[in-house]
Amino acid sequence: MPVPWLLLTLALGRSPRVLSLERGVGLQSTAHCSAGLSCRLWDGEGLCLLGTGTVEPAPGPVLEPSRLQTELVLRCHEEEADCDLCLRMDIHLAVHGHWEEPEDKELEGAANPEAGEAGKAGNAALQSHLLLSFQDHPSAGCFLLEVQVPASRVRSGLSAGSVMFDCFEAALGGEVQIWSYTQPRYQKEPNLTQAMPAALPWLSPSADSKDRRLVLDISEGQHFGISLYWDQDWAPPEPKWQANLTGPQNFTLNHRVLVPCLCVQVWLLELDAKRTNHCPFQKDPRAHWNLWRAAQLQLLPPLGWRLVAPCPLFAEVVLCWRAPGGTPCQPLVPQLSWKNITVKELLRFPLLKGHPNLCVQVSNWEKLQLEDCLWADSLGPPKDDVLLVEKRGSQDNRSFCALEASGCTPLPSRTSTRAARHGEQLLWDLQSGLCEQLWNDTLGALWACSMDKYIHKRWVLVWLACLLTAATLLLLLLLKKNQVKEATRGRRALLLYSPDNASCERLVGVLASALCRLPLRVTVDLWSRRELSTQGPLAWFHSQRRQTLQEGGVVVLLFSPGAVALCSEWLQDAASAPGAHTPNDAFAASLSCVLPDFLQGRAPGRYVGACFDRLLPVAAVPALFRSVPIYSLPAQLPDFLEALRGSDGPRTGRRRERTEPVARALQHALDSCFPPLAGPGLDRR
Repeated sequence: MPVPWLLLTLALGRSPRVLSLERGVGLQSTAHCSAGLSCRLWDGEGLCLLGTGTVEPAPGPVLEPSRLQTELVLRCHEEEADCDLCLRMDIHLAVHGHWEEPEDKELEGAANPEAGEAGKAGNAALQSHLLLSFQDHPSAGCFLLEVQVPASRVRSGLSAGSVMFDCFEAALGGEVQIWSYTQPRYQKEPNLTQAMPAALPWLSPSADSKDRRLVLDISEGQHFGISLYWDQDWAPPEPKWQANLTGPQNFTLNHRVLVPCLCVQVWLLELDAKRTNHCPFQKDPRAHWNLWRAAQLQLLPPLGWRLVAPCPLFAEVVLCWRAPGGTPCQPLVPQLSWKNITVKELLRFPLLKGHPNLCVQVSNWEKLQLEDCLWADSLGPPKDDVLLVEKRGSQDNRSFCALEASGCTPLPSRTSTRAARHGEQLLWDLQSGLCEQLWNDTLGALWACSMDKYIHKRWVLVWLACLLTAATLLLLLLLKKNQVKEATRGRRALLLYSPDNASCERLVGVLASALCRLPLRVTVDLWSRRELSTQGPLAWFHSQRRQTLQEGGVVVLLFSPGAVALCSEWLQDAASAPGAHTPNDAFAASLSCVLPDFLQGRAPGRYVGACFDRLLPVAAVPALFRSVPIYSLPAQLPDFLEALRGSDGPRTGRRRERTEPVARALQHALDSCFPPLAGPGLDRR
C-alpha cells in the first residue's frame, strides 16, 4: 500500500499546485475496483491495436467513463530512494443505454416495475472492457481493464462505481495523452492530457538540525542544471548559486539563508528543455523571521528613507517620538498616520525639520518589526525635549497635550507627570517662540520644547529633599540614642510600703538599694522626704505613679502586717481610713488610687506584689490583690526580678549573677531585723 509522503510545492507549467505525493513499492501496475465491482488487468504491446478501427455503438447498456482523475505518485523499487514518477488514474463509471427485450414481455415489465432493469436479460451481469492508451512520445503504453457490474446495480444514467489504475510511468518534462475505449462502444470517447514536471524536487528536514534538505529525484546519469535565486518584483531573477550536475543529487540548505522568496529552478540539459521553478519557503515561519532580520532601514538625506529587504513584503510605517531615559517610542498617530510601504520605495514624511528624537517604526500585521532613529547620526544624540501636540478645531480653537509614556497629557493639567508639572511654563515657551515646530497642518502641529532650563530647578528640589532626609535621619538617631540610654538605665519601679516600724523601713531601704544595681530606676518615699513634705503624700504619689506608668514602669506593693491592716480597713470602710494614719504615710494615701485599679481590673501589667518570708506569708495578702503576681522574698527573688525587668528589658542570660547579691543583702537585713528567738511563744514584734 502507498504511504503518505511530503507535501511539495510543485509547479506544473506556470500554474503552481500543492500535491501530496505517495510512495508505492513494486514494479507491476495494478487495478482496484470499488465495492460491488470486479475487475482484471491485462497489458501488452498488442493491446494498443484494439482501439483502432470503426465499431458501431452497442444497442444495449454499456459502461462509460463519466469522469477521469489523475494524480502524480512515486513508484519505488527495492530501495526506497530509487523511485520513478508515475501517473495514477481514478475512473468513475456510469451505465448508459437499456436492455433489449422481446415485445411479449413489455407488459410483464410494466406490471412488475420493482423488478426494474435488473431483472431483464436473465439477470446477467454487465461486462465491459476499458482500454487505457497512454501516448507519451517517444514511448506509449496500453492497458486493458475488464470490469463486471452485477445486474442489481445496472441503472441507466446512474453511477456504477469506480476503478483505480495504479500506475503508468511517465518521462519528466513531457505530456501524457490518455484515451479510454469501451467494448462494447458507446457514443463518445473521453480523453485527458496531463503535463509532467521537468524535474521533481522535494524538501525534507535534515536530521538533528533546523536545516532543509533539497532532494532532486532525477534519474542516475541524467544531466541537469539547478539555480537558487530570489523571486523579486523589482528585478529579474538573479541566480545566487548555479551549477550543472548529474543526477541524483541532494543539497542541504542552511536555515539562516532561508527567506520566503528563495526559489529553486531545475531543468534538463537538453535543447529547449522546460524549466521548473519551485518557491517552497513562502509559508515557512523561519524564512519570514530571517526576512525581517535581514531587512534594513536606510537614511536618505535630508529627511528621506527606504526599507531594503531580500523579498517583497507588506508593512506599515509611522514616525514615533523617543524621549531620553529608555521609555518606549510613542507613535505619532493620528497626526501622522500609518502608511503602507514596499521594499526599496523612497519615503518622505511632511516634516518641516528633523529632530534626533524622531524615529521610524515598521510593523507587519500589527507586530513591530523594525525601529530605528535614522536622523540621530546627523543631528546628534537624543535631546531632553518634550513633544507638544497641537490640535486645531473650528473657530480657531486650539488645545495642547504633551506626548509621554502614559499617553498625551493635556496642558495645563493637575496630574503628577513630568510635563504636567511644567505645563504652564511649556505653554508660555510655546507662545514666546522658544519651541521648535516640526510639523504643521490644518488639523494641528508638532512642537519640540526644551526641558534643559528646568533641570536646575529640579536639582534644587533634589538637594532640599536630601537635606530634609539627612535631618530626619539625624533626629531618628538621637531618638534611638535616648532609647538606648533609657534601656541602659533600666525600667522604672515605684515601691509602696507601710512604715510599720524602723526595722521594716530599713528592710525596704536595703531592697531599694539592691534593685538600683540591677539596674532599675527605683523610686521610694524614703529617698523623697523633702518632696513628700512639700507636695503632700497624695500629690507626690499621683505624680510618681503617672510618670512611672507613662514610661512603662511598674508599681511594687510591699505587703507587711501593717499594710494588710490598712487594706482591710479601706475595704471595710474607705471613708474613715485616712484619718487613722500619719500625714506622711504614702502607702495609706495611695490606696485611694490603687484600690480602684484593682477593683476595675486595670492592675495586671501595672502592679506587682511582694512580701518578706519571715514578716508575712503570701496567704495573708487580701484576695483582691492576688489578681497580680505576689512574690515571697527572698525565696522567689529570681521570679520577682524578672517581673520587674519586664519583656522589654535587656536579657543578659546571667540571671544567677544578678540574683545572688540582692538575695544576700535581703537575707542579712532580715537576720538583723529578726534575730533568732530564745524560746517559743515570744512576740516577734
